[in-house]
Amino acid sequence: MRAYVFIETKPATSLEVVKRIKSKVKEVVQADAIYGRYDAVVIIEAPNLESVNEILYKVIEKDPNIVHTETSLVL
Repeated sequence: MRAYVFIETKPATSLEVVKRIKSKVKEVVQADAIYGRYDAVVIIEAPNLESVNEILYKVIEKDPNIVHTETSLVL
């Protein structure tokens, strides 16, 4: 299962957040700091929805510099 996670970070922390996520989550296919509505986008490939859920709630959203996330799942 593939998920696109759009992340809003605290000001001037997007590069740090992306680097930290890449190092902590082996399921990350790609992670980039971006300009626009969100500050970063992370692409995750996991075996099932439960794995994606665990990554999102136990790792990504625990980051102190993340303000908000929005996740889109690939059908």
